[in-house]
Amino acid sequence: MYPFSAVVGHDDLRLALLLNAVHPAIGGVLVRGEKGTAKSTIVRALAALLPELDVSRGCRFGCAPGTTDCPDAPHDGVERRPARLVELPVGATEDRLVGSLDLEKALTEGVRAFQPGLLAAAHRGVLYVDEVNLLHDHLVDLLLDAAAMGRAHVEREGVSVSHPSQFLLVGTMNPEEGELRPQLLDRFGLTVAVKASRDVSTRYEVIKRRLGYENSPGEFAAVWSDHDAALKQQIIDARTRLPHVSLPDGEVRRIAAVCAAFEVDGMRADLVVARTATAHAAWRGATEVEEQDVEAAVRLALPHRRRRDPFDEPGIEEQQLEDAMREAAEHAGEPDDEGPDDEGPDDDGPGGGELPEPQEGPKGNGNAPQDRPAPEPAPAFKARLLEVPGVGEGAPGKRSRARARTGRIVRSSKVDGSGLHLVDTLTNAAPHQAERGRSGPGLLLTAADLRKAVREGKESNLVLFVVDASGSMAAQKRMSAVSGAVISLLRDAYQRRDKVGVVTFRGSQAELALPPTTSVDAAATRLKKMRTGGRTPLADGLLKAHRVLEVERMRDPRKRPLVVLLTDGRATSSGLGGDPTKDALKAAGLLEKTAVVVVDCEQGHVRLGLAQKIADALRGTCVQLDQLSADHLAGVVRAA
Repeated sequence: MYPFSAVVGHDDLRLALLLNAVHPAIGGVLVRGEKGTAKSTIVRALAALLPELDVSRGCRFGCAPGTTDCPDAPHDGVERRPARLVELPVGATEDRLVGSLDLEKALTEGVRAFQPGLLAAAHRGVLYVDEVNLLHDHLVDLLLDAAAMGRAHVEREGVSVSHPSQFLLVGTMNPEEGELRPQLLDRFGLTVAVKASRDVSTRYEVIKRRLGYENSPGEFAAVWSDHDAALKQQIIDARTRLPHVSLPDGEVRRIAAVCAAFEVDGMRADLVVARTATAHAAWRGATEVEEQDVEAAVRLALPHRRRRDPFDEPGIEEQQLEDAMREAAEHAGEPDDEGPDDEGPDDDGPGGGELPEPQEGPKGNGNAPQDRPAPEPAPAFKARLLEVPGVGEGAPGKRSRARARTGRIVRSSKVDGSGLHLVDTLTNAAPHQAERGRSGPGLLLTAADLRKAVREGKESNLVLFVVDASGSMAAQKRMSAVSGAVISLLRDAYQRRDKVGVVTFRGSQAELALPPTTSVDAAATRLKKMRTGGRTPLADGLLKAHRVLEVERMRDPRKRPLVVLLTDGRATSSGLGGDPTKDALKAAGLLEKTAVVVVDCEQGHVRLGLAQKIADALRGTCVQLDQLSADHLAGVVRAA
């Protein structure tokens, strides 16, 4: 294992992990960063620094001596073992996480016995989730419950077990692959963003150390063993010092004032900052929390809690932090000698501010579109659910019906399904026990008795937005409403764990503005930078969508697509050389087997109904732009 001390840079990440090792009640660390930045290497190296634990001998859950609320209690004896780092794979099943019925004992001895899962193995240790943003939603729900209560509850296959499960939750993620659900994001006590250094000497040192480790891991580890041993002893000393570190009332008021200034939701942020500041004071050998401890805690605990929207950039600007700390000094009873107060934190956050107003100008002509900046989007709203019809088999999500490895059991089958349907298997085997000559406990099973569980849940989909960005849309000021609608649909896609892409068409051709990705905030960014103007090459937009879907089908045949076409139905140019409207209808034929929702952006009292004709050619559903709101019409829109 690569030594923790040998990691170059990433000071904030190492500090966050060490503070959690000192005070596990902080609540763990979320590590955000681009690929290849040693996120996993640092987390795995932390396990070697954790102090050893006294555990009850023979306890499957690693409980501390004297624990009474454990399924294995009463315990007999004490043993010492290293703290564990348990890894939760992205593809893990629910049984593997929480535990399940021990089938071997059930079928051979005829008794119900519980087989613990990863939540039991991680008790009093570290639970590490790599690519935590890709974790299936049902596993996220189980993690949230265990992290909130400190216990895992298992109710399945006739087994009812509750056992302690207190762990340090550490997750790593690449934001380009999508964001976390807000509920899980808030469960992480601290967050750190890491990126590769652009300094040549630092990169040189990284290469040199890594190659040295790969050439001789044992010798490399021996060189850094004293450094790791010193860090481990410092953790032990800080843990011993922690109960005696005082948190003065002035610093409590400072913490409350800073959290109030950043308008974080709930009170968890205040408590996490207080615990982190106390751990930081213990780490540096102090007996009392001071301003420097609070500032260090705020830098680590608040960046991910100040996001108001999935499309907001995480992080805290240095000026915002300075302003908030200056204002908090007054509440802490300290003199403010930094000069006159500046303006408070910028509500818009990084990259905030209003988008420029659309520029009025002559309509696009020929193949030379008049570039205009995208208008400021209209206010977002709660979007109606757009579904793909039928039952799919895609990755877990929250949009369309699908056969799944988890979810409610709808029936059993001898051929289809996932996992064993225990009740139906035993039911089929029971009538044949006498003729099979069974004597004593247990059941005699044959292959013919086995039944699989057929489950139905929800899947995520590929949502491809095809947006008309021509001059007619911009000239009639419809792009503002269209942008607001797409932002609302993107927010909905974020919540449903979809993959999204954006195709725009204007002038003489269509372009793939955003290749399909799970990072919907990237889609929102591209949409805000979209240019408008020129003619309307509707046929080219549909052809581009068809090509994009063909490529995505080869990459993942099980992910079903949903095309959302936003247009007024007008077609004024075509790269096919024929009549623009007829070419558009021909191109629509290529998507007739794809679920399509056409959003009619035409406005005014007199409407031509061209979008409806396109929807008919696509064999899709046509809805008015103002009908995308979930509050406008109740129910579910199913693309046909």
